[in-house]
Amino acid sequence: MHSLDLTFLGTGTSHGIPMIGCSCAVCTSADPRDQRTRTSLLIGTPEHQILIDTTPDLRTQCLREKIKRVDAVLFTHPHTDHIMGFDDVRRFCEMQDIAMPIYASPFTMEKLKDAFRFAFDDPKPWKNYLRLEPHLIEGRFKLGELEIIPVSLPHGKMEVLGFVFQHKGNKLLAYYTDCQEVPEAALEAASGAKVLVLDALRETYHPTHLNFEGALAAASRIGAETTYFIHFCHDISHAPKEAELPANMKLAYDGLKVALHVA
Repeated sequence: MHSLDLTFLGTGTSHGIPMIGCSCAVCTSADPRDQRTRTSLLIGTPEHQILIDTTPDLRTQCLREKIKRVDAVLFTHPHTDHIMGFDDVRRFCEMQDIAMPIYASPFTMEKLKDAFRFAFDDPKPWKNYLRLEPHLIEGRFKLGELEIIPVSLPHGKMEVLGFVFQHKGNKLLAYYTDCQEVPEAALEAASGAKVLVLDALRETYHPTHLNFEGALAAASRIGAETTYFIHFCHDISHAPKEAELPANMKLAYDGLKVALHVA
């Protein structure tokens, strides 16, 4: 494996931006970086195209980025803004003629079954159907040469999975969305990663998400070469906020592409 390519499909909170019925400065901004679909990431290696979460905007995101292949889907948690585009995965089943490998915690897998019972309990062999190959995440696992380490993160009363991606022991990416704090074990798991992707909802306190003060503190302790903040709401205007950040910390935006070269 010689590269890890990241495509930020969406970087917004559960409402998306612009929000329905809102005329604030960010929702009406002419800066395309202020237009944010629901948060999701595509990770490309020479072997696999790995999708994290299936947002309600998945179809639009895939059309925008001209995505023609997905080899596996990882789920962080079962909130609506992270799973409700699940049925759009069937197009990749059809194009590649595969049963899609999906990876989720036991709790999240049960919630997926509740929401999409037809795909789990009444599977069809048809090429254009949502065909699944479910895998429970109960420890670290590999997709090709890429090792994936699940990390527990608190999100209100729910446990969310973050993921640390490494190759031959080198931490390449830590992806921590939807968390109200980064516990010590999660800080250690991500420590020294090349890239950190981290939740940062807004400036003020929120009971289930990091605000920017908490996100900056966690990012400083993790010490990634570059940190990209995600999942922010319409309180955050891209250009002025990014101008305040340290040089190695940035706001992600929809369509942003980051290439990591792997030794």
